[in-house]
Order: sequence, then C-alpha cells, then structure tokens
Amino acid sequence: MMLTSVVGINWGDEGKGRMVDLLSERYDVVVRYQGGNNAGHTVINERGSFVLNLLPSGILREETVNVLGLGMVIDLEHLKNEVTHLQQKGIKITPDNLKMSHKAIICLPYHAQLDVLEEERLGKSSFGSTRRGIAPVYADKYMKKALRMEDLFLAPHVLEAKLEAIVDWKNLVIEKGYAHAPINAKEMTDWLLKYGAFISAFITDTSLYLEEARTSGKKILFEAQLGALRDIDYGIYPFTSSSSTIAAYGPIGAGVPWMKLDHVMGIMKAYSSCVGAGPFTCEMEGEEAEKLREAGGEYGAATGRPRRVGGFDVVASKYGVKVQGATELTLTKLDILSYMDEIPVCVAYETKNGRTTEFPTGEWLETATPVYEYLPGFKTDISNCRSASDLPQAALDYIKYIENAVGQPIKYVSVGPERDAYFEL
Repeated sequence: MMLTSVVGINWGDEGKGRMVDLLSERYDVVVRYQGGNNAGHTVINERGSFVLNLLPSGILREETVNVLGLGMVIDLEHLKNEVTHLQQKGIKITPDNLKMSHKAIICLPYHAQLDVLEEERLGKSSFGSTRRGIAPVYADKYMKKALRMEDLFLAPHVLEAKLEAIVDWKNLVIEKGYAHAPINAKEMTDWLLKYGAFISAFITDTSLYLEEARTSGKKILFEAQLGALRDIDYGIYPFTSSSSTIAAYGPIGAGVPWMKLDHVMGIMKAYSSCVGAGPFTCEMEGEEAEKLREAGGEYGAATGRPRRVGGFDVVASKYGVKVQGATELTLTKLDILSYMDEIPVCVAYETKNGRTTEFPTGEWLETATPVYEYLPGFKTDISNCRSASDLPQAALDYIKYIENAVGQPIKYVSVGPERDAYFEL
C-alpha cells in the first residue's frame, strides 16, 4: 500500500504511536497531519521509552523521513525542546529526516495563556483542556489572525509589525474580557526570533516534497493524533479537540489533498480509556476502575492525568470504525485484561429514547447508561505471546468477539508496550 493512515478509533490514547513506530519500518515517510502538543504518543524500543508530542512516531528510525503537515499547530519552544531532548538521547534529527510545512500554524505563548484563562473561568464546567493553547490557536487560524511558519523568514521589523496588528486585536479579549495584563508584542516577537532561529532549518514546502516522494514510488504513512471521538465534527462535541482527527482529513492536513488513501489502519484498545471531560458512557467507577487503571498504566502521556477507564465499548468503537473508514484494525493492550475473571463489554446504551446500539449525540449521549455483558477471562499472562497459537482459547474468543462486533478484521494484536510485543493474525 502506497498511502496508509493510522488513526484512533475511540477517545485517543489507543496506542497509535507504538503501531506507527512498528509499521514505519515498511514506509519511507511518516506525516503528522493535525493537532499540536496536546497529546502524546509513547514508543518503547531498544533505546528506551520516548514520549512524542509533536514529532511523528517514525522519528526513531533514522532511514524514515518525518513531516509536520500544514494542518498542525506548532509550539516552537516545545518543538525545540522535544528535538533537543531526542538528540541528547542519540536520535538523529536533521533537515534530511524532519521537514515542517511552511504553511503550518504557529502556537504562541498567549494561546496557552488564553486556554488557561478560559478553563479557569469555566471552573467546574470546563472542557478538560490540556491548557496548551490548541483551541485558541485553531480559532485564530480560522479568524485569519494567526502566523504561519513562513512568517519566520520575514525581516524582524516586518514580523513585529504583523504581530502587533494581531496582538492589538487579541488584547481586547485579554484585557477587556479576562481583565488580565496585556500581551506584549515585542516579547512575542523576541520569542519567535529565538525559537524560530532553531526551527527555520526544518521549514520547507512539504507538499512539494510529498508529491515528489509519491512520484518516485515511496510509501507514505499518515499519523493521526487522538481518536475519532475527539474529532471536531464527528466527536463528542464540544468535548473534542479543535482539529479533524479522521483519516479522510489526512491528505488535506498533510498538504496533499489530491492524494487518495489506499488503506486505513484503525487502532483500538482491548478496553476503553478517556482523558478529559465529556460523556464516557462505559466508564467504570471505584475499585473496579482503579484496578484497570493501574493494570494498564492509564495516565496521560502529555499531561500525566489519570485516564477514565471502562470495558470495551462496542457502540463507540463501531461508530469510530465507520467514521474513520477503517479497512483493518489493531487491538492493543490485550495483556492488561489477564487479571480479570470476567471481561466486561459494553454492548448497548440505555437512552431517553430507549436502548440503542447506534452511537448517539448531544443530550442522548450525555445521559446514556451502559449495557454490559461479560465474557470469560483468560487468567493467563500473555505478554510473551508472539503468535495467535500461543494464546489461550478464551483470549482468541475475545478477539473474535470484538472483531465481529465492530465489523472489521483485526490484523494485529499488541500484548505489551515493547516494539516486538505483538503478533499478526
């Protein structure tokens, strides 16, 4: 397959990073096409454990070219720190293997400041934002009051004048709305010049690069951040991200809208997890939830926040498979369920309109309650299994049940965080 997208089926944190790292061995180019540093992809290999916020998960393979697409919003300071940290750990990162679109949007410090101010204003009604400025910077993009990477090449006085016009407008909100000290345009310009000096070497016309790569027969892997249920249009709005997390947006956010995907790999866990606020129908509470959270190490890679957890959600997953257009699936963290006598599976929702197996929206979703069924547990450590034939029958039955429930084949099963801790069905 020439053009493949790896996407999340649920609320994010499904294990996309480890699968992109694994699959990237077969691809020449890996492209992140949306989002910013508001989520993390954890990759574990022979060199150690790595948490990637902005960099594509192919960055740990020297022969792979990694691209930050125009659909992303990029905090220059965070990116510099992320690149520097990896370089200090021996990871080669140069303009030859990392390329950034000249049309990608810059996430400035005042975007994060606005994020914090709004979350604090909302209090208990907050959206559970990561407070890294993602919603404010995407809002500025569509208000046409954002800076792009290409602006870093402007003369300093021209850049400052452009920024001043934006800051004058932004301070109407900062000062008059939130009664906060105003943004200083000179300080923001200095920040841009400081971190732009490091970042500018990686900026290029990535659309042209990707077109040339495809023409020369190279294989391209598109990497999504978060999952289908966090998509701005198809997710649990308004408790979503501010970008499009679905596979169909991949070529657009990468900067090559004329390209067509050949293949969509959907990633989903053997159970459910969710960071942040919003409806999460299958959620467990109390001791049952704590056991699953601890077994799975369910804490946000970007924020460290404890994730909400629950049994596998057939209703949400079937919907996620559909909107992602997944052609095949990866099931991750099957090994985590080894301690369970019975494995909970949410098979339907009870709503004000009655029981449903279709994913609802709005008030119907927010007030829905889960209908659980329980499958036999396998009560065996499967973390060393490297083929389906190594699994106990109960684990095989569970995989087949999930596969039939969501309506697409499961190709890979992950039984641990290490690069080789998986097998192909």
